[in-house]
Amino acid sequence: MDISIVIPLYNEAESLPELFKRIQAVMEQNGFSFEVIFVDDGSKDDSWQVITELKAAHPEVIRALKFRRNYGKSPALYCGFKKAEGDVVFTMDADLQDRPEELPEMYRMLKDGGYDLISGWKKKRYDSKISKNLPSKIYNATARKITGIKLHDMNCGLKAYRKDVVKNIEVYGEMHRYIPYLAKNAGYTKIGEKVVRHQKRKFGESKFGLSRFAHGYLDLMTLWFLSHFGKRPMHFFGLVGSLLFLLGFIAVVVLGAMKISMLNQGIPFRLITDISYFYLALTCILLGTQLFLAGFLAEMISRNASERNNYIIDQEL
Repeated sequence: MDISIVIPLYNEAESLPELFKRIQAVMEQNGFSFEVIFVDDGSKDDSWQVITELKAAHPEVIRALKFRRNYGKSPALYCGFKKAEGDVVFTMDADLQDRPEELPEMYRMLKDGGYDLISGWKKKRYDSKISKNLPSKIYNATARKITGIKLHDMNCGLKAYRKDVVKNIEVYGEMHRYIPYLAKNAGYTKIGEKVVRHQKRKFGESKFGLSRFAHGYLDLMTLWFLSHFGKRPMHFFGLVGSLLFLLGFIAVVVLGAMKISMLNQGIPFRLITDISYFYLALTCILLGTQLFLAGFLAEMISRNASERNNYIIDQEL
């Protein structure tokens, strides 16, 4: 099979018939064998009914999953990736803001250019400039700096992957924003970008607010830490803890040596507990010990971690 298209969705019943019709037209025009995998993320509207009707009409190309409740986009992508069988796997949003007409060129770029991943870049957006454009630019600039991946639109939902990429990365929590970074950390470093046309939302309202940028920053910090120390937390906590402990211990020894020296010379010396530096040194020792123990426990946990993705699939077609 040439192409798998994974479409996570939440309350997008009105968009689905038009979206599938356009995907089907593009695939047939270009002679691609394909499958569309709809992942209903616990929709409250008629999305699943619409998907069921589409499946009945096109059983050979549509596959679908429905979560019992709303888990989020990352779990939806994770489960969709597990089902995908195409040589090239696309992701796109269900709100019609991503154009199916972009898929053939992205497919050719991936195949002919030797890329592992092609990310869309919505260079001209139709979102509110205050609520989305400016925060998005700041977010993407920060992401480029930290990840080292020169993408202008890291969070664009329209992406193309080689099959082995999606089979060898784990998307969990809200890490869908950083799939290129996950791919890079897994060794897939050939990451390209294509300018794509952005369209105004035709039905319904956006499911994402400004809070996603705060969450995105925290997720980026988490990924950065995990990519550097996720499999060896002791290297971070142990090092910092040891340095703090050593600093505090040396300070206590110096204070003790100063008191002993002055007492030997018959010079009065106030109580060590009356000196503020003693408490700073003691704090360093305690923090250092706690960080070292935290690193040790994290090391033990990382070696025995169970699967993080445990989602209930209510129905499957």
